[in-house]
Amino acid sequence: MDKTEVKEKIEKLRRDIEYHNYRYYVLDSPVISDSEYDSMMRELQGLEERYPEFLTPNSPTQRVGAKPLEEFATVTHTIPMLSLANAMSEEEVIEFDKRVKKLLGITEVDYVIEVKIDGLAVELVYINGEFVLGSTRGDGFTGEDITQNLKTIKSIPMRLLQTNDIAIPERLEVRGEVYMGRKEFEELNKKREITGEPIFANPRNAASGSVRQLDPKITASRKLNIFCYAMGQITGMELKTHMEFLDCLKKWGFRVNPYTRLCHNLDEVFEHYNYIKSIRDEIPYEIDGTVIKVNRLDYQATLGQVSRSPRWAIAYKFEAHEEESIIKDIIVGVGRTGALTPVAILEPVNIGGVVVERATLHNEDEIKRKDIMIGDHVIVTRAGDVIPEIVRVITEKRTGLETPFFMPEKCPVCGEPVVRPEGEAIRRCVNINCPAQIKGRIIHFASKRAMDIEGLGEKLVDQLVDKGIIKDVSDLYYLTKDELANLERMAEKSAQNIINAINDSKKRPFNRFIYALGIRHVGEHISGLLAEHYKSIEELMAAKEEELMNLAEIGPEVASSIVFFFHDEKNKRTIERIIKAGVKIEYSKEGNRPLEGMVFVFTGALKSMSRDEAKKKVESLGGKTSNSVGKKVDFVVAGEEAGSKLDKAKQMGIKIIDEKEFLRMIEEA
Repeated sequence: MDKTEVKEKIEKLRRDIEYHNYRYYVLDSPVISDSEYDSMMRELQGLEERYPEFLTPNSPTQRVGAKPLEEFATVTHTIPMLSLANAMSEEEVIEFDKRVKKLLGITEVDYVIEVKIDGLAVELVYINGEFVLGSTRGDGFTGEDITQNLKTIKSIPMRLLQTNDIAIPERLEVRGEVYMGRKEFEELNKKREITGEPIFANPRNAASGSVRQLDPKITASRKLNIFCYAMGQITGMELKTHMEFLDCLKKWGFRVNPYTRLCHNLDEVFEHYNYIKSIRDEIPYEIDGTVIKVNRLDYQATLGQVSRSPRWAIAYKFEAHEEESIIKDIIVGVGRTGALTPVAILEPVNIGGVVVERATLHNEDEIKRKDIMIGDHVIVTRAGDVIPEIVRVITEKRTGLETPFFMPEKCPVCGEPVVRPEGEAIRRCVNINCPAQIKGRIIHFASKRAMDIEGLGEKLVDQLVDKGIIKDVSDLYYLTKDELANLERMAEKSAQNIINAINDSKKRPFNRFIYALGIRHVGEHISGLLAEHYKSIEELMAAKEEELMNLAEIGPEVASSIVFFFHDEKNKRTIERIIKAGVKIEYSKEGNRPLEGMVFVFTGALKSMSRDEAKKKVESLGGKTSNSVGKKVDFVVAGEEAGSKLDKAKQMGIKIIDEKEFLRMIEEA
């Protein structure tokens, strides 16, 4: 090829790669295999190495190619990135609506309602379709230049997609929210705990800290994503509504949140707000409310702004998730793996409708990092709307009477020595017969996703262990009705129900039995992988580390943990006693896995069973389930009030079945 042909080839490869990035990272609907994508990327890298004169900053090969910065440069926003006024009740939204209509002199107005993502606001600038600048919101008027870090987020297009029905603006400023998903946040904190690094308090802090790294390679390792939702300056095209702008964003290759809705009146606004609130825990990223915007752009211009907030938009927030409390004491709990976890005992405080009296402090390094003392006034949040957590200490309220906390050198439950393994942030009790560990293992073994022994709760387990009736999980299968009936608050009928539940648990799939054993680092997913590969518990118990590491997704740490568990004589005896008691492990066999290779997603409410029960049924027949709609999903089961998963399935052409058809499928299987 001559140089003209080389240049054309490079340009084509870049366009193709960016298009496939868009299909994979934005639409979650790839049309080529990973190997085909890798082949194109290698070809482009090879051509750019041989012809460096054609290398450009926005090439897909340069997403993580910049050197670390010494500091961030300052960027002035062409149009200020304003903050939003907040509404905390329907009455305040109604007042906002009245003001809008009064200022515009109209009686009807369309609103766009979007989810308010708890991340870091950024601005992306494109000149003639090329990404040239990315910055933080900063104080709204000036931010920091984080261009090279934003390039590492593969859902941000380096060049706008070109289509026949929409022009490319000369200058386009797009505002969006960089965030970290809940799953990615948990994985990051687990890794940091293992390496002894301070953990992040919440996904927003993790996203913010990741984007503001001077070394883009660190940002690239953090699995960040973005949703785009607002405009700055646009030159070279005319738009009439906000919804039209969002539609343009999709066509240019940006991610736009799927929960966005056009509403023609306040009733529709409140309906969608309540819907978002009802599915909040199902959404895989943190949101703290919704944003209501006037749809027509000329109306927005007429309304203008007041102080630092626009008059045409308002944030309709969910209940407060942060409140002030006082640490009365710090106690240490012991988990089923022997991990010692410090827990703050708080003055009771209501957070989002839930009274919180305790908050996890994770480990001693986290206590030191946050400078937490007994007696401190602190800000408490419910991470992911569930787990109470201390955000920060209000040091200004210290009186000098606060006392430091130190982790114990001996287990607070059994009195045996504790150790902190090298490279870990957590201290552990080394006594495998520690009552706290036994209780934790039994509760895990009996949990719904494991052996599912209904009625065997924490208080009952406490009694069984404290009275010496149970010393090991295998003892569950040797319990008698009389032993149970003699316990406090245990009637004869209740005792019989527990015995029935234990007997019912004697037939469980292999993957759930593995999960029930509570092997360190082995969750439900890894348990499923092991159950698919090994034909029996005996075969798994005999597996070597090298053999285990040949399985996809199992690394040296997990392999070592599995081998260590099954080499322990006490664990071997436990498994032998469980099987001797009549537990029949259901192994995968030819002919009883009719749903093998099929992936199901459930959305909405089912009438005949819970989602967990439906998922277990699919897995028992050899199928798999997923929490999100993607390219590998075969069926989406739509129950009542099905949500956005149904819309996405329609867009991707995935087969949708109702509950009746699902029941027929599993009955025939």
